Amino acid sequence: SALGHDIDDYDISYQRTTDAIEKFRTRFAKRLNEDIDLIINDLVTDLEEKKADLDLVRSSKRQHEKVFIPRQSVLTKLLEVSHFQTIYNIFVALLIVIILNTVCLDLLEKGRIDIEFEILTGSFNKLPTTFSIWLAMLFTTLLVYPVFHHWAKHDGSFPFDVFWLLLYVAYLVAFLVIPAVYVSKHKLALASSMIVVTEQTRLMMKVHSFVRENARCILKHRKSSLSDDDEKDSSKAKKIDMKNSETDLPPCPGFSSYLYFLFCPSLIYRSEYPRTSNIRWGYVVTNFLQVIGCTMYIYYLYVRFCLPVFRTAGKELANIKTYLRTIFSCVLPATLMFMLAFFAILHSWLNAFAEMLRFADRMFYEDWWNCKSFGNYYRTWNVVVHDWLYAYIYKDVVLLMYGDIKNRSTFAMLMVFFVSALFHEYIISVCLGFFYPILFVVFGGFGVLFIPLTQRKSKRGWNIFIWLMLFFGCGLLLCLYCLEWYARSLCPPNP
Repeated sequence: SALGHDIDDYDISYQRTTDAIEKFRTRFAKRLNEDIDLIINDLVTDLEEKKADLDLVRSSKRQHEKVFIPRQSVLTKLLEVSHFQTIYNIFVALLIVIILNTVCLDLLEKGRIDIEFEILTGSFNKLPTTFSIWLAMLFTTLLVYPVFHHWAKHDGSFPFDVFWLLLYVAYLVAFLVIPAVYVSKHKLALASSMIVVTEQTRLMMKVHSFVRENARCILKHRKSSLSDDDEKDSSKAKKIDMKNSETDLPPCPGFSSYLYFLFCPSLIYRSEYPRTSNIRWGYVVTNFLQVIGCTMYIYYLYVRFCLPVFRTAGKELANIKTYLRTIFSCVLPATLMFMLAFFAILHSWLNAFAEMLRFADRMFYEDWWNCKSFGNYYRTWNVVVHDWLYAYIYKDVVLLMYGDIKNRSTFAMLMVFFVSALFHEYIISVCLGFFYPILFVVFGGFGVLFIPLTQRKSKRGWNIFIWLMLFFGCGLLLCLYCLEWYARSLCPPNP
């Protein structure tokens, strides 16, 4: 009887275990099916969104219009890969080695640490004056909105529009000249001057984009309104039109859209941009720390490798041998400075502001380091400025010449290079305090000639050629500008 009782207990336990296993299998299969359905639905939704974005991009390319879609910066995605994280770590290790090298040499030669931070701090002189000039520029930029709104809400005649156009051109000229005059008047140092002039250029480009995009919409609205009025003959149609005219206002955007555009990392105005759902403040702080780190990195490279060479400028007779020795001494440091400046500004700085403003389109540059043609390099290394030049220089010149953007124009391309080189040279001239058009010649001359030379090249050797030209171009620019700066500083003026 005891054995039978044990057998009954075993059967009951077996049945319970079997029922539990079956229940678990049913629940597991149901949960697995739900998870698979959820994953598939998310995947399909993601693919549909990406397809919609791609269709939007293709449509924009056909219409030659800039379209903003949510996407990360190239380096943000690459730095998620361990191999690229190692390259990042190597640059950090190099910075530590350079600092240790400078400290050790100072201790051995001078008995004290003398990193010469006065050069860096001296570049940021008169910060209150710099901030005041920036505030004045921002205030005049904000005044553009009410003036533009006043023009937009009036159905002006041709003389009325011409008057406001001339007023706008006069504003741009004054905005270009007056800050430069104040920089020279107050004798702002290099970094302070750079803050004023680069912000001046940025605000000018943003104002022009805002006016250009919205003026086009308003003029189209006026034209369509006039054509609609001409087509309405009956009194009933006129009454309906009068009723609708109260809501059919000119498409002038709100002030909040304009204010957001002034600070978001884009030079192309849109009434709406794709936005992220939240702000990652840790990511913002990391990017600003990277900007500070890159600034210190550039400073150490300059002090350690370039400053000893330039301090003798003007004290010995200049000849080809001297120039070649100086250029080759600057090639590696200058290229590293160029790459660090790119990472600090186009990646870290813009991503920090994009994160704070929840700006989702972070394609500020593309993989320019893989380019095999100079034309592709110019289009990809600074997408933010390229989009503006294409939209408001190239397209407008082509439209004026042919009336159709589908046509290609060498003259329009040359105008883009001329305007870009001119403003680059303007920024450098105002910051340094003298006109020495090396960048204008290198960028506007040789930079243009290299485009047909490297056009439609696909072999690996052309990427090496582009990097060689970047190495020597950076070295040449740093060498010649610094030599001229120190020669003017160290040599007595002519009697």
